[in-house]
Amino acid sequence: MPSLPQALRTAFRRGRGRLARFAGRPRVCFVYSQRYQIELPGAIYDPQRGERILAFLDSAGLLARAEVHAAEPAAFHHLRRIHTDPYLDSLSRPETLVRILGLELSEDLLERVLEAQRAMVGGTLAATRLALASRGIAVNLGGGLHHAFADRGERFCAYNDVAAAIAELRSRGIGCRILVVDLDLHDGDGTRSLCAGDPAVHTFSIHNQTSTPVDPAAATAIELGHGVGDEAYLEAVRTRLPPVFGRFHPELVFYLAGCDPAADDQIGDWRITAGAMLARDRFVLSCVRAESRQIPLVIVLAGGYGPAAWRYSARFFSTLLNRGRAIEPPSTEELLLARYRAMARELAEHELTGEAKQDDWGLSEEDVAFSLGGLRRPRRFLGFYSRSGLELAVERAGLLDRVRNLGFERPTLEMDLDNPAGDTVRMYGDARKRELLIELRVRIDRHTVPGLALLRIEWLLLQNPRGGFTAERPRLPGQNHPGLGILREIIALLVLACDRLQLDGLVVVPSHYHVTVKSRKALRFLRPGDEGLFRALQQALRDLPLAAATEALAAGRVVDAGSGEPFAWSPVPMVLPVSERFRGQLEGEAYEREAAEAAERYAFALRETLMAGT
Repeated sequence: MPSLPQALRTAFRRGRGRLARFAGRPRVCFVYSQRYQIELPGAIYDPQRGERILAFLDSAGLLARAEVHAAEPAAFHHLRRIHTDPYLDSLSRPETLVRILGLELSEDLLERVLEAQRAMVGGTLAATRLALASRGIAVNLGGGLHHAFADRGERFCAYNDVAAAIAELRSRGIGCRILVVDLDLHDGDGTRSLCAGDPAVHTFSIHNQTSTPVDPAAATAIELGHGVGDEAYLEAVRTRLPPVFGRFHPELVFYLAGCDPAADDQIGDWRITAGAMLARDRFVLSCVRAESRQIPLVIVLAGGYGPAAWRYSARFFSTLLNRGRAIEPPSTEELLLARYRAMARELAEHELTGEAKQDDWGLSEEDVAFSLGGLRRPRRFLGFYSRSGLELAVERAGLLDRVRNLGFERPTLEMDLDNPAGDTVRMYGDARKRELLIELRVRIDRHTVPGLALLRIEWLLLQNPRGGFTAERPRLPGQNHPGLGILREIIALLVLACDRLQLDGLVVVPSHYHVTVKSRKALRFLRPGDEGLFRALQQALRDLPLAAATEALAAGRVVDAGSGEPFAWSPVPMVLPVSERFRGQLEGEAYEREAAEAAERYAFALRETLMAGT
């Protein structure tokens, strides 16, 4: 699988022996490429979405190597079948892509976007071939670029992959009836337009707002509006989709299984729960299988924004591979840590320390350094990691690939072990060290929690000096540049360091409220009273975006609801327990009881809210 990441190839080597119990199940193929992983500053989608799905399915023992296929970029003639030459020519001009993406990006990143979407078109072409050959199910872990029209791209879609796949079938003389079921939150307008002239294609879309005219003979477009919940959504799917199957009798189905209707989607405005999302997916599958013939089914991911979007698709795909029974995916943080720990098991200690595995002296070439006192051993990060060992660890974890995908082609690591506040590692985006991306300072802390040894994060900077702030992601206090979007990965790597050094966990004291909010996705408060106070504070700030909430606190607009006195946020320690004994202190009933009692004691309000009520 040449286009799959190293971490996944390693996982497949470990997982192949667990699959005998799935013999005889319907075959489901997956198509993926690392080219899909385009990192864009300011974008709110998860570039690791497809890889996370594969990693979860493999960790559950549901994948075989033969079921995963690498996507290759679509040939130019595939694109010319559906897009006009003037439009394709215009994609060489940066202003065209900026308009489509809504982001100001470097020319290099704009070119990477085209490469990623061209690979996704190739992925849908490959999935279509696989579904037809097996008369089963094939999934492209990307694609669903349904806002691309013949003469223009819109809303992040430059090429239309489903339309390209249909055009390819027609070019080969395959005239089967094709149904496109589009359950992305947004109208499948581009696909509908591109397929309107083919009487053997019908497009079906349920969405929040219809954006282009609809010919009822060729398409079904159902507009539900905004703020939709489970009941209305499932009723629309269950009552409107079966008649289309009954009238049209498709011989091939494309399903755009968008996850942006989910309640936690970062740009969606619907309130669909995880259970209803899975019920939706299962119902579409039941419609496909209810037909008398075995209808090939091609599934593409389509929309889904935020770090948890992958879990909806992963849950659905687990039912395809597990005889209809869903396996609940872990959190994004748990999945990432499990992957990193599996990766760490592949690394021998001498690879990380730089020490020779075995020789007459027990020293490696790196250990030999001359000083006035003779031979001396070089210092290492946290007394363990050599510079080359640290670089190997972050390379194997895929962190350097993430940075390269942002356009920093030569990331460079540097260690500074002379600061009494802690050991520091820096990553620059270039060999000349002009663009600082990461600066991390840590030390071993044996005082914060008596009897425990913790890895204390004294300073952590993650920034993209080539990125720009957007309305969705404005500048926050202390920021000179937008973040890199890799906080979860950094935390997971630090947990691996705790594993290696037999430390009990991480501790950090976030400097700002917004840093505390972001840290709370992986860490928790050391003291249950602080947890309770934070819950009460978040209740008062629940309707504000993070930047506005941070500004309200800094401006003294958050007050004690009883006294009316402004509340001042004070940094407090947060931890991530790694050892069993530390987890026991923070995950028991006593901790939760104290936190709940503290939350009841505090009550906060916004100053303008109090004024409005007087």
